[in-house]
Order: sequence, then C-alpha cells, then structure tokens
Amino acid sequence: MQVLGIDIGGSGIKGAPVDVEKGEMLTERFRIPTPQPAKPKPVAKTVAKIARHFEWDGPIGCGFPAAVQHGMAKTSSNIHRKWVGTNAADLFSETTGCPVKVVNDADAAGIAEMTFGAGRGREGVVLLVTIGTGLGTSVFTDGVLLPNTELGHIIIDGKDAETIASDAARKSEDLSWKKWGKRFNTYLNRMESLIWPDLIILGGGVSKKYNRFISYIDVQAEIVIAESFNEAGIIGAALAGKPKS
Repeated sequence: MQVLGIDIGGSGIKGAPVDVEKGEMLTERFRIPTPQPAKPKPVAKTVAKIARHFEWDGPIGCGFPAAVQHGMAKTSSNIHRKWVGTNAADLFSETTGCPVKVVNDADAAGIAEMTFGAGRGREGVVLLVTIGTGLGTSVFTDGVLLPNTELGHIIIDGKDAETIASDAARKSEDLSWKKWGKRFNTYLNRMESLIWPDLIILGGGVSKKYNRFISYIDVQAEIVIAESFNEAGIIGAALAGKPKS
C-alpha cells in the first residue's frame, strides 16, 4: 500500500510516496521552503502543492512540528502561534482533497525507526532525538509510543534545551563540534536522569555527521544512529497515515 508522507519542518516541507509495507520511499523527496511566517493557510497551500506534484489522490500522513492531539495543534514552538487550536488534519484534508492524518514530527520519525529502522524489535525504553531546527523527541516502551513528549523543551541552566543544543543553535552561535557536542551531551544526560532509556536513537540531518561529535557524548544508554536519517519523518508520517483496516 502507498501513502504520501509529508514532513513539515521549520525550514522546509518535504514529501514522497511511501510503500508502507516495506517502509521505503518510492521516489526522491520533493521539498518546498516553509512559508515565512508559517501561518496555517500558507503551510496548508504548500502541503497541497506537494500533493499536486505527485498527482496524489490517496491517504496522506503529515509529521507536524507541534504537539498534536486528535489532529489539532496544541503548541507552536517552531511554527506560527496561530496554529494553536487549529485542526491541522481537517485543514490539510480540505486543501488537498485527501484524507490526512497528522502526528507530531518527532513521533513520526520514531514510528519509522521503531518499525523499520534502528529500534526495530527493541524492548524496554527507547528515546529518539531528532536534531535540527529544534530538538524533537519520541519515547517508546516495549514498542508502544507515548505521544507528544516534547522533551526538547526541558529547561537546562535556565534555558529551553533546544535553544542551546539544537543544530540551529550550533549554526547561529557558530559553535565548534566539540563545544556543541558537550552541550548536547548535557542534554542527553538530563534525559537519562528523567526517563532512563535503554537505547537512544539520534536522528535528523545532523545524525549524518555523528562522527564529528560522538566522541563528546558520554551516557549510560546504548546510542545508535537512525537508519533512515532525515527520511524517517516522511516514512513515519506515511505509516501514521495508513488507513486502519
């Protein structure tokens, strides 16, 4: 079965058809810059453009950078505040003419990795951290997702963690990999003290460069790199959008 997976990020909106039985993208992803400001209507129009690009008329799954409850956005850390209280699933369904399921973007990445990637078959507590514009998290216990954890926003030294340990923070402050790696290590150690994961999966675009910072990471949990890298959001969104039988 094929589902169009769309990953809505702070800087770009990407999509591709996915074979949800194999967990594989069927084409190269198509990317459009995220509208600025990222208000509901402009973002919805961009989602519709991606659907039209693939001439899509089937189910769609969207990973969205906010806590999502029953299709409704509850937070707005990396998107416009007007999303709060907006039913993103209904809005995207209206603009695309297709059935749309919306989930938190980090949860989507986690679903992909737990189904087909680095977390497949793993029991115990698994924490996935996506490192990008922000810090996204998803938490699984024996393969079961706890939705919308938003643990990238814990407070470290009086600051929101993602403002000091995300890839955006590394770039904006022009941090060396060593300095940023030590910050990210502080974040992971805080995660260990809170939820004691058996396995930590690192995803997002920065995960491709893990050799540059992995030597600065010192945690008790096993650490692995996401197998889908930054494609996990698209694949996981498609898996979430698969119609229930």
